Amino acid sequence: AAPAGAVSFSVKHTEGVSVEVACRGQAEVRSVPSRGTRWPLDEGTVLRFCMSRASTEVNDNKVTVSFYAEGGQPINQAGVFLTGIGISLDVDADRDGVVEKNNPNKASWTWGSEGHGAILLVSCDKDCP
Repeated sequence: AAPAGAVSFSVKHTEGVSVEVACRGQAEVRSVPSRGTRWPLDEGTVLRFCMSRASTEVNDNKVTVSFYAEGGQPINQAGVFLTGIGISLDVDADRDGVVEKNNPNKASWTWGSEGHGAILLVSCDKDCP
């Protein structure tokens, strides 16, 4: 997706985003600082980014990739706005009829009427061939 004539790129990102660069032929994946480093634009280079926390509002994080020509002249930029969604499975872990967000019994299971832990029913049948 790089513009014609681009030979390197740099990445800027907001604090809530972590970015990694994986170059073909290198086992090492390198974390990208929020700005400053230029990377060679080689076939097989992969830029991975993820949110480290849920967003407080829509599009509150951003990643901007700047492309450069031979000699370091800027050519173009591409950007993406990100919204992190938090997902939590909250359960009635002590089986008292109240769903609690931080019940200490969420992480364990004890069988019986005095037991605790979530009861999860899973549908393992094949609805679609």
